Amino acid sequence: MKYNKIVKAKFIERPNRFVAYCDINGKVEKVHVKNTGKCRELLVPGYEVYLEESNNPSRATKYSLIAVQRENKLINMDSQVPNKMVYEALKDKSLVLPGFDEEITLLKPEKTYGNSRFDVYIEGKTKKAFIEIKGCTLEIDGVVKFPDAKTERGVKHVRELIKAREDGYLAYIIIVIQMEDVLYFTPNIEMHKEFGDVLKEADAKGVNILAYDSIVKIDDIKLNKPVKVIL
Repeated sequence: MKYNKIVKAKFIERPNRFVAYCDINGKVEKVHVKNTGKCRELLVPGYEVYLEESNNPSRATKYSLIAVQRENKLINMDSQVPNKMVYEALKDKSLVLPGFDEEITLLKPEKTYGNSRFDVYIEGKTKKAFIEIKGCTLEIDGVVKFPDAKTERGVKHVRELIKAREDGYLAYIIIVIQMEDVLYFTPNIEMHKEFGDVLKEADAKGVNILAYDSIVKIDDIKLNKPVKVIL
């Protein structure tokens, strides 16, 4: 996915989930944060960040914070892009899902099943599948983890995927790691043990738990290669 009008800045502070202040060439700007997670390891005063300038003059903020330079690693933290990346990869056939060995005849974003709305729904000649996508930005010594805050909604989605699998659908959880060069993915049980437990249960009941890293540039991000999953 391509971005337009990228500006380099220094992160100053984040007073709430949606807003941050950044220094652009000596001028302090209020910017929109495109990620409501904690991101405490990324949003550190003095870190180099990248902002996308908006073309909409009526917006309350001129810029959106999309990426952070953390030591030698560029990390995209735009929570809206993982869904788009997976959707586009399925559309152009660069992503082939294990177990879905048919041509996709229907590709639909956001389809409701039970009490959840899943990110992607696909159909082939005989198979149907639901896909839930999670963006991941938390990395510690090469290990990436999700979530970085408790997610009851995430637990609910995984339970619904288990039910969909039991009802005959294929089911996938795709962890989109918004950086490159990582060792493996594992659920963040220190933050939310219930999510880790339900992920193990889902795996045991036939839900595919997949992770992919990303090639991240200051003005672009695209899905890269599979990453090992340890539950």
